Amino acid sequence: MIIVADGGSTKVDWAFIDKGELLKRIQTQGANPFYRSSEDMTEEWRVNLLPETDQQPIESVHFFGAGCANAEKNEVVRKAIHSALEVNKIELGSDLLGAAKALCGRRPGIACILGTGSNSGDYDGEKLIENVSPLGYILGDEGSGAVLGKLFVGACLKNQFSPGMKEAFLKETGLTPADIVDRVYRGSLPNRFLASFAPFIKKNLHEAEVYDLVARSFEDFLRRNVMQYDYQNRPVHFTGSVAFHFQVVLKEVADRLELKVGNIVASPMEGLIAYYS
Repeated sequence: MIIVADGGSTKVDWAFIDKGELLKRIQTQGANPFYRSSEDMTEEWRVNLLPETDQQPIESVHFFGAGCANAEKNEVVRKAIHSALEVNKIELGSDLLGAAKALCGRRPGIACILGTGSNSGDYDGEKLIENVSPLGYILGDEGSGAVLGKLFVGACLKNQFSPGMKEAFLKETGLTPADIVDRVYRGSLPNRFLASFAPFIKKNLHEAEVYDLVARSFEDFLRRNVMQYDYQNRPVHFTGSVAFHFQVVLKEVADRLELKVGNIVASPMEGLIAYYS
């Protein structure tokens, strides 16, 4: 049996595969090594993951996760997997590499993540060969939920939308302008807070100024990231909640820029299961 994992900061999706057949899928808590120790993850996985194996021998584990960005952080996750599951064959990679395998399979392509944050990479069918640093939601992360939220809230509180938009937004969220400023500048995880406004933004895409705001952010993402790769000869694939739920706008912008759009999926997990099956 092999185990494939898509690891995020909020949750980890695990898939158990035996002889090409999916046996089961489960979820555990997030496993970003920037925020959790090996000991912490080991303890949780011994309780919530190991019993799910039904004592079947594990041939290998393939873990792709947020925070798996360098050898030091990868070792944190590797140690936890080895200790919890007693397996030696462990493949570790970034969430972007996981997305590339899921979206492109074994063919060259450009893989993009548009979720709370954003990222992209040029993939040769086996490995990532180029990556424009996303830089986070303050300096980059164009097209992400956090940046869409930042742009929308800024425009809303500065009265840049049609009359009634600001009032509707504050009423639906139950927030005041002071609440928002406090959460952004003094609260924890402001990127997630800003990204939480994506459903309201989507609900108001019929408003021209909201549509234009989203379209401009997607264009920034494509121009500043994707168009630095070999985009004229490679399909561009997307995964993540923002890419999936805003795909009508995303496709329109990509078509205008003459990019060839491939797959757009909410989660890379189905693709990873297919890749390792």
